[in-house]
Amino acid sequence: MPGWPARSPDLAGLSFVLVTAPLITFLVITWQVVAQGPLLRLDERLGRAVVHPDRVSGVLADLGDIAVAVPVLAVALVWAAWRARRADADRWWLPSAAAAVLMAGLPALIVPLKDAIARPGPPVMGPVTGFYPSGHTATAAIAYGAAALVLLPWLRTPQARRGLLVVCLVLNLVVAYGLVRHGYHWPLDVLASWCLCGVLLSSLRLFLSRSSRRTSSGTPSRRTGPS
Repeated sequence: MPGWPARSPDLAGLSFVLVTAPLITFLVITWQVVAQGPLLRLDERLGRAVVHPDRVSGVLADLGDIAVAVPVLAVALVWAAWRARRADADRWWLPSAAAAVLMAGLPALIVPLKDAIARPGPPVMGPVTGFYPSGHTATAAIAYGAAALVLLPWLRTPQARRGLLVVCLVLNLVVAYGLVRHGYHWPLDVLASWCLCGVLLSSLRLFLSRSSRRTSSGTPSRRTGPS
């Protein structure tokens, strides 16, 4: 069964950085938003300068909607589970189940943050609060990012893997552009969601890597052993 490569000490350190760096960045941004610091004022000036609602930006922002991103993830999870089941992989369901749990639990993290911070949105959104962090950004990041993580081990060539990662990156960039350009969110709302989801996806990546190592060095698949 394809799996994640074993971690060397260097990769273990890199994994630690990939979790802690976005977490610290998220905490700094949140502090600036809550304290209404200079970073918040710069963010609002930038947001007002780039906002220009149009049809294209609205369509791009909708790629982060639950109705669009979650079905894409569901298809990827079903396909990855099917491939693992066909390969008689031990715990073939685990990667897809872990990604699904992460996606399902995301609102339980994002919604309380929105309510607690209660940041007003850009002027075009009217007198409403709850824009920090961006839910559409988080939905896109987890849905497309988790889809990429469960699909990567099943792609045979480096070119295919790079292509998948590029598609994931482009989707998240265009969602961010659409949200800020259309005036749905301030830039820091988007950046904070990226940081938070970076922590979550890095944690999922570590979980999948450890699960793959346990499978390959522990319980054999049903196709190993005497026939």
